[in-house]
Amino acid sequence: MSTTDIHDASRNRSARRIKERVVTEKDARNATEAARDTGESRPSFARGIYLGSYNLDLLGSLPPADPDEEARARLFLEALTDYCRTMDGLAIERTGVIPDENLRGLADLGVFGIKIPQQYGGLGLSLLHYGRALMVLGSVHPSLGALVSAHQSIGVPEPVKVFGNDAQKEEYLPRCAAGAVTAFLLTEPDVGSDPARLRTTAIPSDDGSEYVIDGVKLWTTNGVIAELVVVMAAVPPHGDSKGGISAFVVEMDSPGISVENRNNFMGLRGIENGVTRFTNVRVPAANRLGREGQGLKIALTTLNTGRLSIPAMCAASGKWSLKIARGWSGAREQWGRPIGRHEAVAKKLAYIAATSFALEAVFELSAELADAGTKDIRIEAALAKLWASEMAYNVADELVQVRGGRGFETADSLAARGERAVPAEQQLRDLRINRVFEGSTEIMHLFIAREAVDAHLSAAGDLAVADAPVGAKARAALKASGFYGKWLPTLAAGKGNMPRSYAEFGVLARHLRYAERASRRLARSTFLGMARWQAGLEQHQVFLGRIVDIGAEIFAISASCVRAVNIRREDPAEGAGAFELADAFSRESRVRIESLFNGLWHNADDADRKLSKGVLDGRYTWQEEGVLDASEGTGPWISETALASGPKENLHRRYR
Repeated sequence: MSTTDIHDASRNRSARRIKERVVTEKDARNATEAARDTGESRPSFARGIYLGSYNLDLLGSLPPADPDEEARARLFLEALTDYCRTMDGLAIERTGVIPDENLRGLADLGVFGIKIPQQYGGLGLSLLHYGRALMVLGSVHPSLGALVSAHQSIGVPEPVKVFGNDAQKEEYLPRCAAGAVTAFLLTEPDVGSDPARLRTTAIPSDDGSEYVIDGVKLWTTNGVIAELVVVMAAVPPHGDSKGGISAFVVEMDSPGISVENRNNFMGLRGIENGVTRFTNVRVPAANRLGREGQGLKIALTTLNTGRLSIPAMCAASGKWSLKIARGWSGAREQWGRPIGRHEAVAKKLAYIAATSFALEAVFELSAELADAGTKDIRIEAALAKLWASEMAYNVADELVQVRGGRGFETADSLAARGERAVPAEQQLRDLRINRVFEGSTEIMHLFIAREAVDAHLSAAGDLAVADAPVGAKARAALKASGFYGKWLPTLAAGKGNMPRSYAEFGVLARHLRYAERASRRLARSTFLGMARWQAGLEQHQVFLGRIVDIGAEIFAISASCVRAVNIRREDPAEGAGAFELADAFSRESRVRIESLFNGLWHNADDADRKLSKGVLDGRYTWQEEGVLDASEGTGPWISETALASGPKENLHRRYR
């Protein structure tokens, strides 16, 4: 047997051990915990919400905007807007493809390098201006926003900028800024938000000069046209290294890479999303980002700010929904007057207008906090993504309802019979994925809840560990009593109980006082949940989800009131309208908060948990009878794509 054969056999054994390993719930939790950035060195407004420490001063300590950047951003956004007016979003929807000439036009404008520093050929603009660019792009067609976001929010530029060495920055960032489309490859057919089960392997060579990557990646947004990708792969222990999930920059024209499928979805018809297979792909060791085993940390850190692309595009959809709802509700008449004058529709108009204002406020505040770099914005970014994706979808659904039958009709069909081509139904389809993208709503609830109860878990120690010894739990109880003995009294009263608090916010002060009181009430509720369930708290995911949602609404109220004051400072005339919108939103949000508080302790969670077990056990299969299932026999629930039956056509292409 040759040296090459011996090495190949060793590599195959290492890869097989990774693919066949059994990952327990504890293993998955430990992997995620090890990759967490606790952010303890920087303050966080949102973390304070969950601890009953509502510190609005943290939102007023942001540095002023850079005049030079503001001027450059204004010129860029004007040029981008002019170019976007030449693009045909309905054509993208019709064909399912963004024309190559549009991609080249965007590259010429610098769209692929908005956040990349100027020294590497990028525009060097802030997250705030980047988000505003996404708002313009997404209003042409959402797949344009997805393209740029997948490239610049989570693709090669961000992890290289944050974790890359000087040589990697010099190598890749100029190419990305010039228009080399990139992608981020983490998800696999059987691996989503549980990266500990990753099956793609990166086996190091004996001399350490390269890695050989094998595996399959699913839902690789931009992967069909990407020139460069960041691949997450598991490195086995070797030598003195423990290995672990690691990140690699890979050239998509490397031998052994194939795009096997261009996936199609209910929305985002122009998205270049595929299934990418790696077969004995050799990658230089110099292409590894960070250390071995640092890949999951790189992924999570990249997603922290990368998630802010979603609230930006959600804010854009809210603004468009308001425009369409206003125009249509004034033009359409029922029973002798415009439908917007009837209370049933007027209520929806008010909801759309107020929520649109709050969506933009949440995005702008989160982006400004991230740009400042002085705050820990992990929870803010996650809340912005979670809340915006849910609320924007609700707004779009209300718009379809206001439009009636026309809301269900496609833009092309409307135009064909001589009416305004309003793609309301398309917007509803396109927005739906945001509740799944970059962490589903359910996963975001768990992620934020973990951060929100961190202080409780630290205080509780072994009380929060199910299999901890009795003695350890007793010691933990003593420690916890000291923490709670000091903390709980601080939740009794605060600025929210003082009638003159937040007076600088005028009529909005009442909502901020409510937010402060709700923050302390939320902290007390979290403590009660911790005391009641202790180690079992993590299993009460619906309870934790309500806790998270209350904090999200408090954050949205705060952002809306701050934005209203800022607008009034810049333009008193517009400020009056901003105050009206912020006031209306805060009133609506407070109703939702009270409902969520009530749901913490008055709900059907226990009954639903029991019922769901019966469903999984097959107790109610008789309820499924009497219908046909066209999906039967078409394939397994999860494809065995790692076991390819033979070579497939490579669908990868380059636009330049």
